[in-house]
Amino acid sequence: MADSKRLTPIQWTICVIAAIGFMFDTYELLMMPLILRPALMELLHAAPGTEAFSHWRGLLFFIPAVVGGIFGLLGGYLTDRLGRRRVLTWSILLYAFSAFAAGYSTSVWMLLVLRCTTFIGVCVEFVAAVAWLAELFPEPKQRERVLGYTQFFSSFGGILVAAINGWIVMHAGSFPAITLPGWLTSLGHIGESHAAWRYTLMSGLIPAIPLIVVRPFLPESPSWQAKRIAGTLRRPSIRELFAPELRRTTIVTTLMMACGFGAAFGAIQQIPQIVPGVPEVHDRVVEATKGLMGKEAAQARGQVEQGAASAVSGIQEWGGLAGRLALALLVTLIVSRRNLIRVFLFPGLVILPIVFGWTPHHSLSSLQCGIFLVGFFTVAQFSFWGNYLPRMYPLHLRGTGESFAANIGGRMIGTSFALVTSEFALVMPGETDAVKMAAAATIVGTFVYVANIVLSFCLPEPQHAELPEQV
Repeated sequence: MADSKRLTPIQWTICVIAAIGFMFDTYELLMMPLILRPALMELLHAAPGTEAFSHWRGLLFFIPAVVGGIFGLLGGYLTDRLGRRRVLTWSILLYAFSAFAAGYSTSVWMLLVLRCTTFIGVCVEFVAAVAWLAELFPEPKQRERVLGYTQFFSSFGGILVAAINGWIVMHAGSFPAITLPGWLTSLGHIGESHAAWRYTLMSGLIPAIPLIVVRPFLPESPSWQAKRIAGTLRRPSIRELFAPELRRTTIVTTLMMACGFGAAFGAIQQIPQIVPGVPEVHDRVVEATKGLMGKEAAQARGQVEQGAASAVSGIQEWGGLAGRLALALLVTLIVSRRNLIRVFLFPGLVILPIVFGWTPHHSLSSLQCGIFLVGFFTVAQFSFWGNYLPRMYPLHLRGTGESFAANIGGRMIGTSFALVTSEFALVMPGETDAVKMAAAATIVGTFVYVANIVLSFCLPEPQHAELPEQV
């Protein structure tokens, strides 16, 4: 930030807390694809490819996203009413403790409920953090860079969860057994007390620790607080998002975020379900299970498949990390917001169908190379919205407007493409569940990329570099 003032210690603290929040947002979201397969096999006693397994796989992606979107919209409203800092703090605590509790799930219904509360916290945190950061750094170039680089850490969350899950899979047997306290035995019984997926869920408690320590030192948004004290802060209204001067912005950003999340959830997050179908992984499973029977064979198979899925997911997250860094570097260089997002949309449309339609049938190495590029061009789009949306809505609607696009568009409509892919896979041709999932992900991912490019031609350009105070 050579052309901006140096950050003060409190500003550095703000950036660190925001980066941790963004990082564990992604950590919590990308945890599900890694733990879903073993969790459903234990809680449902159903094998992949069965109707019950496919049904619940879709529900666990879709229902938490819908609930998170609904309450996330309420969280955006509360961000404008109660303040950015307060809502940010409680949202992080909510998703951290919900994730920890999910590790004690005794039924698929308990896991579903706790994933819903985790999603609520994640959906609210993003909106509150973006509004908070944008208003704490009013100088345009500094604001753009702070938003770009703090969101850059989101992809570390995906890398971190892939690495931690892979490490837990290898060492889960040596960890303390997970058991319910005596007074909670009415909730049921934990079948596998050393299951790796449970420890992975419980690791989501980590972000609550630094937040509790530094919470008293975090400032509120100066512009929001000044209007609140002066009594001039207007009440936010969802209806106002569709006033003539904001209608186009609201509709287009909501649909474009839906398409971006659709590519992530409808295609990228299905990778753990697709990896077992790669010929090389199948051969490893055959070798690992040779001479084993029953539970031992299932554990050996799970270890190979989960290890390979974690490795591929980790590579995809490195691609996403590189994409977010590229966005952070380009955000002050490319003036047109339309041109900026198209830098990632057009190449992504070419690469995604090749990666999901061709590489899973050939080799693990080609899938790994391809998924890096898909992550690069898809994940960078999420950072784009964190920079774009604060410039489009006035102060009293900033949280509400961001929340509508991110939660109704991204979290609710966008993540529903995971259910679309899951259900679509049931009718796709193919010998295995993994092959069917790859075909379905190819079609869904290509469709949302095409739709996003078409919508980009309708995206409004910001009128000013400064944040608008009113419509």
